[in-house]
Amino acid sequence: MSGGVDSSLAAYLLQEQGYQVIGITMRLFSTEDPYASKHNKSCCSIEDALDAKRVCQLLGIPHYTLNFEKEFKKHVIDYFISEYAKGRTPHPCIACNDKMKFAFFLRRAQALEADFIATGHYARKVTTNKGEHYLEKAVDDDKDQTYVLYGMGQEELSQVLFPMGDFHKSDIRRIARELDLPVADKPDSQDICFVPTGDYREFLSSRTDQRPGAIMNADGKILGMHQGVSDYTIGQRRNLGIPAQGKPVYVIDINPELATVTIGSDEDLYHSSLVADRANFVSGTIPEDPIEATVKVRYKASEEPAIIKAQENGDIRVDFSEPQRAITPGQAVVFYHKDRVLGGAVIREAVTAP
Repeated sequence: MSGGVDSSLAAYLLQEQGYQVIGITMRLFSTEDPYASKHNKSCCSIEDALDAKRVCQLLGIPHYTLNFEKEFKKHVIDYFISEYAKGRTPHPCIACNDKMKFAFFLRRAQALEADFIATGHYARKVTTNKGEHYLEKAVDDDKDQTYVLYGMGQEELSQVLFPMGDFHKSDIRRIARELDLPVADKPDSQDICFVPTGDYREFLSSRTDQRPGAIMNADGKILGMHQGVSDYTIGQRRNLGIPAQGKPVYVIDINPELATVTIGSDEDLYHSSLVADRANFVSGTIPEDPIEATVKVRYKASEEPAIIKAQENGDIRVDFSEPQRAITPGQAVVFYHKDRVLGGAVIREAVTAP
């Protein structure tokens, strides 16, 4: 229970269904700023833990706090820092789900003899008569969170419940108000939880070895200098650190080995294919033959038709029907068939098909 309205209602709904529910809050990090505003839009603060405890008291269920700070630092914060240092753009929520919620937390719950863990994610789990588990989109398209859950497999899905999947967010807030829960109108978390100020570049600046380098155009002409590639991401337009070019320009390539950042036009951001690694398919089996699917290359992106091909070296190649804008190394590419999540992988590079 993160202290938000979704995980609070997850506990209530399961209680109403007859489950014996306990609430557990994961302590993931301690802020270095004791005066950080309790109104920031991140999660996992001391105030959030207190909110979770208050909800549990109202529901009449036990509440526990488990310390996962060491694991969170290694598998989420250090990963986040390392990826930016490599010129990539990570998605820390995916790492948190894969490593924290559905690995360390799940194993701790098993040690407590829990039959299931439940979260406030907007997603649905479907189980067939044969015991096969599928991950499907939530009924609320605007809140669907399956993009950050593609790393789940059969073992994890067999032990997870998603009570939010059949509800719209407006219904959840209405029910919370009817129950007079203190989190009924609490804003959704939006920022990176371990960067309470919201300025991830400032966070990175003191934790990475900043290596100055050149900002250049596609022809190799140097236009300016930067203080470190971690300040940039593919598609970035603002705060480039160069004089005005007379037309909009964007980051189109980042080379951490040479410490160069290349800028170009909007047209330069489009690519017809990508290569990804660290693939996971929810079924547990990587398809041998090419498959048709719709694909998302970032959390808020629309789904686009594509052909998914597993490569002999374990990589995944995705060929789109139409070129896609700002395909970003480090982000996830997630594969869907209608409402069902097939799987996903981590984007390594954007390519243009011959």
